[in-house]
Amino acid sequence: MAVCVISSLAFGQLSVEDWRTRVRQASSQRDWDNAMRIVDAELVAAPNDPEILSWRAKVLFWSGHWKEAEGLYGEIIQLAPNDPDYYLGFAAVYLAEGCANQAQKTLSTALVLDPARADLHVAMGRALRDMHHPKEARAEFQKALALEPSNKEAQLGLASLQVERRHEIRFSTNTDWFSFTSPNYDQGVVLTSQWTPYLRTMEAASSYQWAGTNADKATISVTGMAPRLGALGVGAAWAHDNGVVPRAETFFDIDHGLRFGNSIVRAVELDYGQHWYWYSSARILAINQMALFYLPHDLTWGIDLIAARSTFSGSGPDWRPSEVARLGFPIVGGEVPHLEGNFFFAVGTEDFALVNQIGHFSSETPGAGLRWHLTRSQELTAVVSYQMRTQGHTETSSGFTYAFRF
Repeated sequence: MAVCVISSLAFGQLSVEDWRTRVRQASSQRDWDNAMRIVDAELVAAPNDPEILSWRAKVLFWSGHWKEAEGLYGEIIQLAPNDPDYYLGFAAVYLAEGCANQAQKTLSTALVLDPARADLHVAMGRALRDMHHPKEARAEFQKALALEPSNKEAQLGLASLQVERRHEIRFSTNTDWFSFTSPNYDQGVVLTSQWTPYLRTMEAASSYQWAGTNADKATISVTGMAPRLGALGVGAAWAHDNGVVPRAETFFDIDHGLRFGNSIVRAVELDYGQHWYWYSSARILAINQMALFYLPHDLTWGIDLIAARSTFSGSGPDWRPSEVARLGFPIVGGEVPHLEGNFFFAVGTEDFALVNQIGHFSSETPGAGLRWHLTRSQELTAVVSYQMRTQGHTETSSGFTYAFRF
């Protein structure tokens, strides 16, 4: 009889472990339907079991159904208000949704229940880091290491909080070779400063040598950012134009990002901007709409739609469209050094009638670029393109930049 009881208990324990293992295996293969079927089969016998419900919430979270997972974790907390694991899962959903404040509040409750768990302090550190509280985040990661010195996640968390680099200076040079006129050259330096998590400024100086004529330009912009709302930037530029660059420019730009949990599109960045150019003999309004999709394996896919409205002295306005598509991909992984590449293709028509843009023309432009993160504070980029225009004209361009953050 005792043997039968022991065998029964052992079988029951094996059964519990078996369905959990099968859920993990199905989830590792992204077989979400099968994983959910396994969990739902267990819920038939115990529909209000917090542990089984938590596995359902995990599958929802892993499969990208974050809102459903959030709602289910809320129900689980009501059923089992004294289990820190459920608060930890709840906080993971909030962090994925970009709701660091809610994650911090949830983890505070978990730490009251069990302040000696390193994983809870690591999660709290991540939430505080996302809330732009580096000092408090560092303290949480250090608490985790005090409890568990070999905790890799706490070590990585501390490494991510190295001295904050708020400023970036970027030097650039670009050359355009034409089949119908002499080359053009330009150089520039850009200083970008992230003063707070919500305020960024940019100052730039550019120099041009076009068709034997020199020109200089200064640009400034201010960008304000709000959590979950996006960013709004405004700016202006002035130049000693000498007839080759705009005399003045003004612009604004609205940027907003959306994060998703599914395995196809992780996030999308949407941007809308308008840019006014005042040339000595023309006025240009360029309207830009951009969508950048973040895909699995660190791939990105971007589409730009641009409409340019040209008005010349003695003529009416004229609209010209152009489109740009680009694919970004990693080449060498790791944090640093890290190498990324991209391909792009642009098509469009222009009607600027300037030194290197003679009257109305259509063009197709393939190109490629590389970005090499040398260290946490240094970066090199290179880009090359070849433009094929109507009337048999061509333009070959190459550019390089070096950026340093401090």
